[in-house]
Amino acid sequence: MASKKSSPRQLLITGAAIVLTVLVGLLLLPGINTAPRTTPLIVHRGMGFKAIVDELQRSGSIETSWPVLLAGSIIPKMHNIKPGRYSIPLGMSTLSLLYFLHTHKQDEVRITIPEGLDIRHVARLLSRNLDMDSTAVMASIADSRLLHKHGISAGNAEGYLFPGTYDFVWASTPEEAVGFLVGRFRHFYTDKVKASAAAAGLNETELLTLASIVEAETPVNEEKPLVASVYLNRLKHNVRLQADPTVQYALGGAARRLFYKDLAIDSPYNTYRNNGLPPGPICSPGSASIMAVLNPANTNYLYFVATGKGGHNFAASLAEHGANIKKYRIARQASLR
Repeated sequence: MASKKSSPRQLLITGAAIVLTVLVGLLLLPGINTAPRTTPLIVHRGMGFKAIVDELQRSGSIETSWPVLLAGSIIPKMHNIKPGRYSIPLGMSTLSLLYFLHTHKQDEVRITIPEGLDIRHVARLLSRNLDMDSTAVMASIADSRLLHKHGISAGNAEGYLFPGTYDFVWASTPEEAVGFLVGRFRHFYTDKVKASAAAAGLNETELLTLASIVEAETPVNEEKPLVASVYLNRLKHNVRLQADPTVQYALGGAARRLFYKDLAIDSPYNTYRNNGLPPGPICSPGSASIMAVLNPANTNYLYFVATGKGGHNFAASLAEHGANIKKYRIARQASLR
């Protein structure tokens, strides 16, 4: 007996059922449109949903983009995907992939800001580790609104990017990263520290400026109160600081050995040519250098020179200083043999 022909309505229903089954499979079944391996995805600030889906396809996370776009149109809130770096697990369904991206926490990067970095080096360090470029960081460091917000009267945040090890959101804006570092200094700069600075006759800029010179002169915390005492004694006796790091800062560029001609550079930061402190900090000092300025060693030292072995020899007179220089030269020659 011959079978009856299917009616157009039955064909339509059957076809719709097949399409629905395919759609449900593409949306709900694991591994149908997603990679069989873990894949990376980077979402930059400002990327729209379509651009993110295109990036998913480009990175091999999905085979084709339309099921993801369809799922996003069905559930619009899934368009809200935070900037960040993602490691997408293997074999997800389309909907579970979108849910993963939508709910995933922003990843963080642990960065150490060493003591003694100037703003250019901090900007480079942040740009190497976060989703930002150094030019944008430098612009934020000099942004008048940000400076005003954090009570900085200078033209940039030199000296205020407080050293330490911190967890940054990878997709932070430059303003957020710079504001956070300045905020860490403000957290350190308590009323007690302010009172100590006032008792020492130093305002905030002067304290940070002198502490930054101490920071640039020695990484040895035990020596910092001695170094601070030298510069405070020089200020007290109206003797020029003659601090090499201030000349390095005035010269700009990479740190290098200084020559006598460098000491003549015409700059307000050149403490060989100008009395008193330079106009502002030359780097970001750490807490040890700041506290060394507020609690200097009780000495009559006016000079110091490297030992050639990782520290410094201190002197109260030029004769003592000359003898220490000879010791340094002997140690340096011995190290070159």
